[in-house]
Amino acid sequence: MDTFAVVAGTAAVFWALTVLAIIDVLLKDFGSTRTKAIWGATALIPFVGWLIYLLFGFRKGVKKNRMEPSNKD
Repeated sequence: MDTFAVVAGTAAVFWALTVLAIIDVLLKDFGSTRTKAIWGATALIPFVGWLIYLLFGFRKGVKKNRMEPSNKD
């Protein structure tokens, strides 16, 4: 197999996992902006940031309720 294809494929996988971690950080409430920023920066660490976030930060955040009930009475 071509070396470039292996490197590009591996990079694409790590990039996709990093993007998913960042999206997850953006969609969750961590209690404070500082904590959210720390987990976002952690997820951006090349190659291992997404894994650190998945192992230690994924369950710390609370998913925001995007569909707030409306009071149309």
